[in-house]
Amino acid sequence: VQLQASGGGLVQAGGSLRLSCAASGIDFSVDVMGWYRQAPGKQRELVATITLGGNTNYADSVKGRFTISRDNAKNTVYLQMNSLKPEDTAVYYCNAEGSDYDEVLESYRYQYDYWGQGTLVTVSS
Repeated sequence: VQLQASGGGLVQAGGSLRLSCAASGIDFSVDVMGWYRQAPGKQRELVATITLGGNTNYADSVKGRFTISRDNAKNTVYLQMNSLKPEDTAVYYCNAEGSDYDEVLESYRYQYDYWGQGTLVTVSS
C-alpha cells in the first residue's frame, strides 16, 4: 500500500494551496482518509478527516479556511487550503485508516492504518 501526497510548496500568507493524496495497492474503499501536519519542534496534529460517507472533522485552527474532500472511486483525498498563515507551515501527511470490530467475537474483522511520506507546506509572512 502506498499513499502518494503532492501539492505542497511555498506560498505567501493569504494564499492558497491544494494538496492531493492517492492511495494505491488498495482494492477496497478506505473508511477514513485524513490530513495531519507536523511543524518543526512540534508533535503531529490532526488537520482534517473525512469518512467514506462524507462526514468531515476539522481542527479548530483550520475551520473555515481548509476544506477536505475525497474521490472514493480513486481512493484519493484532497485538502484545499485558503487564507494560509505562517503558522500553517508544516509537513503535511495523509492517512488512510479503517477498522471493523466484532463485539461478539471480540476481535477485529479488519484494521489498517497507512501513512504517506509527507509534503512540505511553507507559508511566508
